[in-house]
Amino acid sequence: MNTESIRYDRQRELMIKRQVEARGVTDPDVLAAMRKIPRHAFVNEALMDQAYGDYPLPIGHQQTISQPYIVAEMTQSLELEKNDRVLEIGTGSGYQTAILSQIVYRVYTVERIYSLYVETRKLFDKLKYHNIVTRYSDGTSGWKDESPFDAIIVTAGAPEIPEPLVGQLADGGRMVIPVGDEYSQDLIKIRKKGGDIQTTSLGACRFVKLIGEYAWQGIKNI
Repeated sequence: MNTESIRYDRQRELMIKRQVEARGVTDPDVLAAMRKIPRHAFVNEALMDQAYGDYPLPIGHQQTISQPYIVAEMTQSLELEKNDRVLEIGTGSGYQTAILSQIVYRVYTVERIYSLYVETRKLFDKLKYHNIVTRYSDGTSGWKDESPFDAIIVTAGAPEIPEPLVGQLADGGRMVIPVGDEYSQDLIKIRKKGGDIQTTSLGACRFVKLIGEYAWQGIKNI
């Protein structure tokens, strides 16, 4: 192991202890995944030294890689099991996708920005994350052909919960999504049980806007 790898390993361990465990994330599968995934591989080379900081980072196209704690909290809130099939709306940098891939059977992820879609697919292949299925599309419509999903995670803020995503949740399924205006949102957890929808607020958050037919509209794919 070279000096650089050792340095990143140390930064990653400090990130987990100070930012994630210290804020109450206890799920052993989530913590193990975050220890394994090289977060610095999912940011621009110029930002690699900041990859383990307690803040989001830009990834281009007015998108960000989320703060490590938010990734951990959202993942833990999904209550994932190893045989789950998970839909992610907004591949972005691919970091959240990679975390999910270490916990569940298969991850289906949808990205509306073509260059990010291409870049992350190449990165997943390079890192040999073979249980990730990618798609270039409007994520607010979900992925009907592969539904129902045990869990759905939305990594951008919506003005309301997109109906197609609720419809694609399996009975007993969970979804985590930021809902609010373009400046601030509440992180909402949804549980679908026997046709009923139960919602719980997990607290305030701030994400980039979810663009698409069933969310914020008027911005074309890039």
